[in-house]
Amino acid sequence: MTDLLTPIQAALDLAQTPLTLSESGALPSVFAVTDLAAASIGAAGQAIAVLIRQQTARLPSPSVDRRLASFWFSSTIRPLGWQVPALWDPIAGDYASADGWVRLHTNAPHHRAAAERVLGRATDRAQMARYVGQWTAAELEQAVVDAGGCAAQMRTLQAWQNHPQGLAVNAEPLVQRHTFETFGDKPWLGSAARPLAGIKVLDLTRVLAGPVASRFLAGLGADVVRIDSPTWNEPGVVPEMTLGKRCARLDLKSREGRQVFETLLMDADMLVHGYRADALEQLGYPAEKLQRIAPGLIDVSLNAYGWSGPWRNRRGFDSLVQMSSGIADAGMACQQADKPVPLPVQALDHATGYLMAASAIRALAERLASGRGGSARLSLARTAKLLVDAGHVPQQPLLRAEDTRDQGLVVEQTAWGQAHRLLAPVSINGTPLQWDLPAGELGSHRPQW
Repeated sequence: MTDLLTPIQAALDLAQTPLTLSESGALPSVFAVTDLAAASIGAAGQAIAVLIRQQTARLPSPSVDRRLASFWFSSTIRPLGWQVPALWDPIAGDYASADGWVRLHTNAPHHRAAAERVLGRATDRAQMARYVGQWTAAELEQAVVDAGGCAAQMRTLQAWQNHPQGLAVNAEPLVQRHTFETFGDKPWLGSAARPLAGIKVLDLTRVLAGPVASRFLAGLGADVVRIDSPTWNEPGVVPEMTLGKRCARLDLKSREGRQVFETLLMDADMLVHGYRADALEQLGYPAEKLQRIAPGLIDVSLNAYGWSGPWRNRRGFDSLVQMSSGIADAGMACQQADKPVPLPVQALDHATGYLMAASAIRALAERLASGRGGSARLSLARTAKLLVDAGHVPQQPLLRAEDTRDQGLVVEQTAWGQAHRLLAPVSINGTPLQWDLPAGELGSHRPQW
């Protein structure tokens, strides 16, 4: 197995203790995707174990099922008599350009509109392919980005390492941690069974990485309130990612919305957000103001391409970062394929999400010890470097196929119908991962604690 746990432990200031792992096999990839799943989930488990030791003097021993961890990097919900909506817009995907490959990310209607302003309206992928074929990859990537959309040229690993943004993000730490001078005096209200009970998490994230983090925190007892804009929706993701959360809507550009947001923030222990690097600042909420409103706040954020360099404010998603960073090209080369070969799951999103959760828990332990708030910044591109630096892995046996024994006995009463969930991938003695609320629609709750 590839050791991805040690650099994660170093980034989080976790003792480099081994993790108990079970199950053999791996997801099919030239990269160590299953090892990344086990390491990132395991680090989140170790972070909560250290918190429990700090508060109870008892250190539980986390263990990770590599097979279940791999499955959790895809999806956990198993609907009974209904289907989760499609994850991808019909136009989204990889296209051959005049000189290479480009990926268009069009799941959000305004991102599709941006791509079509550049390329023309397309009724299907075949028509879009004809449009894309008339452009060079670099020119199309820039044109779509300039129009407010999301696109990525496929680059090689070497090209990304030499690219100004690759150079910038590769010089960043895996987790940029900072301790503030503001103080919060809230005591630990949890227990070994529910170590995050009483912790209020204000969740401003969407799609995958951030929601993975807040879902994990909710499974340990945190009170998570997710805030979305009045018009945002992601139907292919919501049943998977709203487990354990209350979901409300606010317009942070309106006076009324900002007042409610600041009222929520005053009582929040953690703020988790995944906007572009300057987005909260542009809304009038720089880090200093957040700390003034909520002294001792734990501020955990991610973006796509890193926190320095020319692309620090660029829109991006897991599949785009895989194209930019050379992962899709490396998969294509190793398999001698005729098109980009991405990772078998959106591993950058999921791994970054668990690293965010671990970072939040580590910052909570620091606040309980010193009273000081803290922040952590992560990015999909920096997580990609973690995976790429581990190198290519030899072909391994596939994971044993999923069966009904991998599902929990509880029937979840979601907003769309009944469903099962996969069993949790991490076990912590005396600390079960369990969620108090079923998955629900965005905007189904009031914005209040």
